[in-house]
Order: sequence, then C-alpha cells, then structure tokens
Amino acid sequence: MFTPRSCVIAATLSASLLALSACSNRDETYVLISNNLKLPYWQTVDSGFERAAADYGVHARLVGPDTYDSAAELDAFRKTVASHPAGILISAADASSFRTDINSAIQAGIPIITVDSDAPVSQRLYFIGTDNLAAGRLGADRLAQKLNGKGNIVFFSIPGQPNLDERLRGYSDIINDHPGMKIVDVLNVKGDPSIAFDQTRQYLARTGPARVDAFVSLESSSGPAIAEVLKRSNVTDRTLIAMDVGPETLSLIKSGTIDSTVSQKPWTMGYVGLKQLNEVHHHKPEAFQNNYTVDSFSRYPQFINTGTSLVTKDNVDIYIESANKATAH
Repeated sequence: MFTPRSCVIAATLSASLLALSACSNRDETYVLISNNLKLPYWQTVDSGFERAAADYGVHARLVGPDTYDSAAELDAFRKTVASHPAGILISAADASSFRTDINSAIQAGIPIITVDSDAPVSQRLYFIGTDNLAAGRLGADRLAQKLNGKGNIVFFSIPGQPNLDERLRGYSDIINDHPGMKIVDVLNVKGDPSIAFDQTRQYLARTGPARVDAFVSLESSSGPAIAEVLKRSNVTDRTLIAMDVGPETLSLIKSGTIDSTVSQKPWTMGYVGLKQLNEVHHHKPEAFQNNYTVDSFSRYPQFINTGTSLVTKDNVDIYIESANKATAH
C-alpha cells in the first residue's frame, strides 16, 4: 500500500533527483564568440546570454578579440571547439573563413548557432538576429524622407561582413528608386571609430557637386564618432543615421545631432541564443550533417528574427527609459 509516509519519501527522492539534475546542468558550458568585444553592443548580447545561463543553471563564457580581428576570432573559435562545450553561439565576421571549422564542429556533435552575423555557407544549425535587409530598407526610407529624394550619401561599414553587406543592400534597394540619391563612398572603418572620425572631416570639406549630404553608419561604433565631427564643426545641415541604441547614440538623437538609428535587440539575441543551444544540447538528433536550410522536415528554423525598429527624436525617450530600467537591475 502507498502510505502517506511513502509519499513523503517519494517526494523527497524526486526533489533530490531534481537537485542532482540541476547540479549536473552546472557542468554545461555555452560559449558566445564574437569580435570587438569592447563595444557596448556585445556587452549587451553577453548580458542576455548570461541571464539565460542563470535561468537554466548552466555556465556561460564570452570569448574573442577586443578589437575587430577576424583571424583572432577564428583562433578563439578553434580553441573553444577543442574544449568541446555544450554549444557555441558565434557572430561570424568573415563567413567564408569559418566555413570549414564550423562544419567540423558540427560533425563533432557540437551545436553551432550563428548570431548577429550569419555564416550561411556553413552547416551551422540556423541564425538568430536581425533581418538585415529589412533593417537597411527601414533606414533608407527615413533617409529618402530627410533628403527629399536627393543628395550624396556616404556609408560607414566593414565590407565583407555579411550582416553589414545585407544592410547596405537594403539601403541600396530604396536608394535605387530615387534617381536623385547617390552613394558616393562606402568607407571601411575596420571596427575602428577613429577611422570614421578622421574621414568624416575630409568628407565635410567637399563642396559643390561632391558635397556629402548624408552619413549612414551600418555598424554601432561609427555613429557617435561622425556626430562628434559634426558638433565640432557646427554642422547642422547634414543627415546622420546610425545603427543600434547605445547610450551615447540615444543621447545624440535626443540632442538632434543624430537624426535616427535602426535599433536591434542584442540582449534578446544573447538570451534566445543560449536558450536554443540548451534545447539542442538536450534533444540532439542522431547527426547534424543534414543541410537544414533545404530540409522541409527540419526540426530547426532557418532564421529567428529578433526584430528592428526606427528610433527618432519622437520616440527616443522610450528607449532611454527602457535602457535605464535594464541597467538598474
């Protein structure tokens, strides 16, 4: 007969098993890998990654170079794979150079999900991040409105980085519909805002038909640097559109130096990234060798879109308040 006392014992055993299960999870380590880790953007991604780790009772690590260095990031990836973690979330600065190593990690049974910048040529399971083509079109609609469909535009980017190239394509789609708008340069800032700062001063010196009417940053660090040049030069008749919602960018929108920025959700990328890696780790298929992108019966999506929005002076206070609440906890 199952007595009340035996119920207590069963409950105690169940609680003990749950505790042991939770403890065993603590042996799981998930790793976030990227470039330019000093950027506030990546600190925000890592904050979401760490929060998910706490919620799931596992370990989380952030690795990669402090500056933009795709070779150093690849080296960090290889060292991480050698430690055989429970899963890796990676932003691929140079998709082609990561292909072989990502494929090898997948074949070794390590779940690999890309975040922020994809490596679609590889066997990574899927991508979590922004629809970058749509993000570019969102910024371009604002740009066309501010320029009244006419003007010379300079972009600040890192050519070859997949997410930034997609954003430029999105902008180009809209710009091509306005014959009076022209892209006159795409500057490679190499992840260094000082390059954006120095070159902006040279762009401002252009006059006549070569005059630059708008500056667009496709990555997070250049916007504030361009804005600083505009402020020092007392220039108020140019349009500056930034990327992401770092505290400095939001402040510059509020003051009017930056017209607008395209907001991503980096904290969400980090949180969802670890959550999904944990799910894959605990429910692995027999093999990862399938090409899930073309598999109509795949257990994985091709892409998880974390969303974008346009931030202007009209709604910037909402974003500032949200950031203040997040950092207060």
